Amino acid sequence: MRIQFDFKGDIMATMSIRGLDDKALTRLKSQAEQEGSSLNSLVLRLLQDTGSPTHLNTLKKFDDLNTLAGTWSAKEVQAFERNTDAFTKIDETQWK
Repeated sequence: MRIQFDFKGDIMATMSIRGLDDKALTRLKSQAEQEGSSLNSLVLRLLQDTGSPTHLNTLKKFDDLNTLAGTWSAKEVQAFERNTDAFTKIDETQWK
């Protein structure tokens, strides 16, 4: 496993961790995934002891569109479908 991180200023350090077993690496990857962060960010946070994952500058992952469900009226859906209908058609002359 190789970890690379930035210090304040222009200094960059690279750290190699040897002897990390598969079980420990799996746990770290799982924790990073649960927090929605990269493995690198998780290890940095753990090494620097910065506290909770809320300090991480990462995007929260979503696997659905629940926040959008039911937010359009039937009229808005029809307008959207009408305005995007052209994108569903294939111009066969451009694929020769």
